Amino acid sequence: MAYTITEECINCGMCDDECPLGAIAEQGDVRVIDADACTDCGACVDCCPVDAIKAP
Repeated sequence: MAYTITEECINCGMCDDECPLGAIAEQGDVRVIDADACTDCGACVDCCPVDAIKAP
């Protein structure tokens, strides 16, 4: 199961650069994680300034 980005996302884009698989993309005013591409590595979690990325 993939990580998810919650409503707390401020769309800063910091997680985009941290994802080694490019599984994070902008969708409207927030970022979303492609569940099929996410391998649950957790690289995106520590860089989120508002703690909007949650573990599966």
